[in-house]
Amino acid sequence: MASHPFLTDEWIEEARAIREEYRARAEPLMAVVRMNQVITDVPFGTGTIDAHLDTSSGTMEMELGHLERPDVTLTLDYATARAIFVGQDREAAMQAFMAGKIKVQGDMAKLLAMFGDQVDPLAAEVAERVKAITE
Repeated sequence: MASHPFLTDEWIEEARAIREEYRARAEPLMAVVRMNQVITDVPFGTGTIDAHLDTSSGTMEMELGHLERPDVTLTLDYATARAIFVGQDREAAMQAFMAGKIKVQGDMAKLLAMFGDQVDPLAAEVAERVKAITE
């Protein structure tokens, strides 16, 4: 299986295919959040990537570009985003937030609700597959 740098076009395409493969078997998510992300210090392209995460449909959608009316917007560097979204490292997220490496605008309660959800086994399997395609 090929691996790609986090957030490259190839990585996005592979991660999208993995999520799609599991979509029909996924349990609906309880936390509803529409989150924009500004990823800085990206080692390719323009150095910044705009992305979003949206759970309002009951499944997690993570794509490039911004939502028009997000609940919350995070600004964070590439390494921190990789640790959180690929590594699923909640401790790294908390440490980065406390260190000021994650800037939050909007509804902090929605953000915290998303991180409070228990990870179900299927979501953990998806996360492991995404981790496996990530350099």
